[in-house]
Amino acid sequence: MTGGFFGLVALAERLHRRTLDLLEGELARLGCADVNATQASILLHMGADEMTVSELTLRGCYQGTNVSYNLGKLVEGGYVVQERSERDRRVVKVRASDKGYALSAQLKRFYAALEADLADSVAEPGALADCEALMARCERFALARLSMPASLDRPQIAVVSNQVVWPTGALHSQR
Repeated sequence: MTGGFFGLVALAERLHRRTLDLLEGELARLGCADVNATQASILLHMGADEMTVSELTLRGCYQGTNVSYNLGKLVEGGYVVQERSERDRRVVKVRASDKGYALSAQLKRFYAALEADLADSVAEPGALADCEALMARCERFALARLSMPASLDRPQIAVVSNQVVWPTGALHSQR
């Protein structure tokens, strides 16, 4: 099956893998042999925020076990600080350490350079923003289909701005 929604998803997956390859190359150039591309992506998604593992999983393309393993490696390498919540001891909060934040800053510059190169050679002005907006609408559509009542057979779901409009006219806010 090619093209359409399936093709878009397949292309997004391939782009993600190629981007991880580019990130691996940048980590090698920086001499960071103790961090892989997935772990670097986790640091980038974390930014300067403190969050739970669940919140981090929602920000990126990670499975729960994948995040736990890679966070453990980042903690081991001194890139991430992990602490239990004082209020609820079951909750673990994570944040980038100074070392992790420094690497994240270098990688943000790398991504900014990639984006500049892309704008100069491939994309028209605003094309990346348009593409991101379209992908976000597709994600909201897929999420709406997941939460749709099973009794509805092929409903017409409209995605408008940050809301999903159900066939009944009801609105479902996203993010």
